[in-house]
Amino acid sequence: MTENTLNTDTTDWADEDDDMSTGDLALADRAALRRVAGLSTELEDVTEVEYRQLRLERVVLVGVWTEGTAQDSEASMAELKLLAETAGSEVLEGLVQRRDKPDPATYIGSGKVAELRDVVISSGADTVICDGELSPGQLRQLEEKLKVKVVDRTALILDIFAQHASSREGKAQVELAQLQYMMPRLRGWGESLSRQGGGAGGSGGGVGTRGPGETKLETDRRRIRTRVAKLRREIAAMSTTRDTKRGRRHSAEVPSVAIAGYTNAGKSSLLNALTGAGVLVENALFATLDPTTRRSETPEGLPYTLTDTVGFVRHLPHQLVEAFRSTLEEVAEADLVVHVVDGSDGMPESQVKAVREVIADIGEKREDAMPAELLVVNKTDAVGDLVIARLRHLFPGALFVSAHTGEGIPELRERISQLIPRPEVTVEALVPYARGEIVARIHREGEVLSEKHTEEGTELSARVHPTLAALLEQYAVGSHA
Repeated sequence: MTENTLNTDTTDWADEDDDMSTGDLALADRAALRRVAGLSTELEDVTEVEYRQLRLERVVLVGVWTEGTAQDSEASMAELKLLAETAGSEVLEGLVQRRDKPDPATYIGSGKVAELRDVVISSGADTVICDGELSPGQLRQLEEKLKVKVVDRTALILDIFAQHASSREGKAQVELAQLQYMMPRLRGWGESLSRQGGGAGGSGGGVGTRGPGETKLETDRRRIRTRVAKLRREIAAMSTTRDTKRGRRHSAEVPSVAIAGYTNAGKSSLLNALTGAGVLVENALFATLDPTTRRSETPEGLPYTLTDTVGFVRHLPHQLVEAFRSTLEEVAEADLVVHVVDGSDGMPESQVKAVREVIADIGEKREDAMPAELLVVNKTDAVGDLVIARLRHLFPGALFVSAHTGEGIPELRERISQLIPRPEVTVEALVPYARGEIVARIHREGEVLSEKHTEEGTELSARVHPTLAALLEQYAVGSHA
C-alpha cells in the first residue's frame, strides 16, 4: 500500500514538471539560489584583499548630479536602487552631490566623503555603490577613507549579468566584460611591490640587490590578457555559429523581427504572448540575457521569426556592449525592430533615448539603412487613463498593449504583418502531386493567394521570393513581377 502511494505521488510530480515551461523551470532554478542577508564575513579593512567576490548586502547609494533636471537625477538613483536590489542587496540610504563634474580624486569631494562615512557608520552599511564608473584612483581613495567596499555602477551591472547568464555564450561574454573592467583596477601588493636596488646595487650591482623579474601584479595582468584572448576566440567561434543560423534564415528569406527595449520593459512577456515561447519572465532588471528566437506567422499565414534580445539601460557599460556585440547584432540585422517601452515608468522618453543610442552604436558598421522601428508601449494594465493619454501624446503612432492581459496583442500582430517585407513576385503554377515538398515550401515561405487541386496537380497562385519564383518557373502557367 505504501509502495503504491509513493508511485502515485511520483507520477503527480512528474506531471507537474511536464506542465512547466522552460521559463518556469529557469525561474525555479534561479529562486533556489538566494543570498542570505546577515551572513557576512567582511574584513575591517577591505584594502587587505586583493581579489574579492562582489557580495552586496547592506548598501548606501551615492550619485553626482552634473547635468539635467532634479527629476533626471532622482530617476537615475531610483534605477540604481533597482539594480542594487536585483543584485541581492538591501538599500539603506542614498546621497546625491550637486557638482559641475565628479571630483577626480574621490568622485564626490572630500567634504561629502566625510558625510558619507558618518552615514555608513550610523546605518551599519558594508558597501557603497556609486552611480557612475569610478577610475582606479577614485575607487582606492574611497575605500581607504570609507573602510567599506566601494562598487561602481559598471561593476554592479556586471555582477547582475554574471548571476543571470546561463548559456555558454552568455557566460563567456560576461566573463570577457568582467576581465576588461578588472584589468586597469588590479592593485597588486600596493606599496610592498619589489623594486630594483639603487646606487651601487643598480642594474649591475650584483647578487641579492635586484628585484624579481616579474611582480605579482604583472603576472596577474599577463594571465588576464591570455584569458581575454582565449575568450575572444571562443566568442568569435560562437558568433560564426550565430551568423550561420542567421544566414540560413536569410537564405530561406524568412523575415526577422527583433524585440528590443529597456530592461524590464516586458520583452520576454511580449515574446510569450506572441508565440507561446514560455521563456523566463521575472520582475527584475536583466532577467534574461540569452537571445531566444521563435517562429511565428502573420494572420495571412506568412512566416517570420521573433527574437528576444538582451535589455538596455542608461549608461550601459561599454565593456558589455563590446562583449555582447554578436548578440546585439540580432537587432541591427533584423527586418523590423519592435521597440518595447515600459508604460508604467515615470520617464519613458529617457528609456527610448537610451535604447536608440545603443542601437545606433551597434548599427554603425551596417552598410544599408537601419531596420524599421515599431514602438510598442507595454504594461498599459498598470497605468491609468491619464498616463495613457500623456503617452499617446508623447509617442504618436505607437501601439499600446498589455502582454499580461493580452490587450492590444491582435493589433500588434496585424501591424507586424504590415511592416515586415513581403514576397515580391506573384506566380501561378501547376505543381505535380509528386512534388509535394514544393507546395509545402510555398506555404512555408510564401503567401498563398489561392489553391486548387486538379487532375494534373496542385494549381496555386502565390506571392513568393525571387529564389522560389525561379524554382517554380518550370511549373508556371503564367508569372509576373
